[in-house]
Amino acid sequence: MSNIKTISEWLGSGSINIFGMPYAGKDTQGKHLASDLGAIRLGGGEILRNSVIPPHVKSTIDAGGLAPTKDYIEIVLPYLTKKEFRGKPLVLSSVGRWQGEEQGVMQVARKSGHPLLAVIHLDIDEATVRERWSDAIHLGDRGVRADDAEHLLDIRLEEYYKKTVPVLEAYRELGLLDIISGMGTQQETYQQILDKLLARASA
Repeated sequence: MSNIKTISEWLGSGSINIFGMPYAGKDTQGKHLASDLGAIRLGGGEILRNSVIPPHVKSTIDAGGLAPTKDYIEIVLPYLTKKEFRGKPLVLSSVGRWQGEEQGVMQVARKSGHPLLAVIHLDIDEATVRERWSDAIHLGDRGVRADDAEHLLDIRLEEYYKKTVPVLEAYRELGLLDIISGMGTQQETYQQILDKLLARASA
């Protein structure tokens, strides 16, 4: 637990953003990390799915696409500024997945007292995406999501490559990106995340 304490002291009220392909384990790892750090976990997709959103935004995300940037910024980013989150660290799950949105995320996070200190990329391959999709459908542990339909996997992956990979590159250039293999067990992946964060905290 001393490593968790070191990471927590380094993070303060800052934020960590976790990215990856569909089924990379962003929510699973984010929940674990938030629990250990006493942080608030916020998922951009969850916020959209649980908000009253314009019909064109709903139809876009239900079809496997990303919400238009203008709508995304207006709906999702205000959550980072909530008064009840002040002074607490945030663990973000793919907040700002479209190229260019990373600037708005960093700006709002900084102004609200949650500066972005690290970006985690959970790296898996497409075969694993499809295997985990099949497992998730069998288990039924993700609730009812229109974008979980099998025929939308290719669209979601195309969106990831076209729009989100450039976001990761932007974070890499800023020195914020850590790449983690998400191919192992949940515990193995989580330990890698802690190791990377501890290295940043100890630098």
